[in-house]
Amino acid sequence: MTGSSASAHRETAANGHKASSNGTELKREDGKVELGKKVTLFRGISIIIGTIIGAGIFISPKGILKHSGSVGVSLLVWIACGVLSLFGALSYAELGTCIKKSGGHYTYIMEAFGPQMAFIRLWADLIAIRPAGMAVISLAFGQYILEPLFMPCGIPPLAVKLATAIGLTSVMYLNSMSVTWTARIQIFLTVSKLLAIAIIIVPGMYQLFKGETRHFENAFDLSNVQLSGMPLAFYSGMYAYAGW
Repeated sequence: MTGSSASAHRETAANGHKASSNGTELKREDGKVELGKKVTLFRGISIIIGTIIGAGIFISPKGILKHSGSVGVSLLVWIACGVLSLFGALSYAELGTCIKKSGGHYTYIMEAFGPQMAFIRLWADLIAIRPAGMAVISLAFGQYILEPLFMPCGIPPLAVKLATAIGLTSVMYLNSMSVTWTARIQIFLTVSKLLAIAIIIVPGMYQLFKGETRHFENAFDLSNVQLSGMPLAFYSGMYAYAGW
């Protein structure tokens, strides 16, 4: 028996656990295989923040302003979407306290409407909803990561798709190989998103306090507002708040 094998054997005998081949994710305790608890409090907070603050906050403002027709109406759309999202979040908070089972949408629909409706919801989520959302986020990643390299020229669509495929594949591989490194990357990305939002908000507030308010003049001018564009404006707003 080599020194490393003897050390691993003594460690296993001492604590009753046996690590998997990657050293962290799996352990054996009393004959059962379980996932190792590698998500700490700070990592858990970063995962929650990273999930709530997604790419939508960087994509949606343009769509809301474009389809609402004016600055004032776009602010009203933001407020309305925030109120609707708050109602949804409060509803989910109550469901989470009443139905203490894992599974999210699937569990709640199964408890309320039965397994058939729950299966249809899960099937639609796996086939259409999640892949479409992941495609939007991945394409936004490809667009933003290449934009500094091609400025001021346009980015070729093929380059965006290639960067998207590389990024998505890398994330899948990382999540499959190591929970620890996944959590570390999540912390880095969460801090990066918060920093990017601060870079946008702080200078904007500074300019606002300096008196740069010309964009708010005639903010509620309805001459360019079209009712046909309001559903798209609300769709962009709800996509930005989809983290709830």
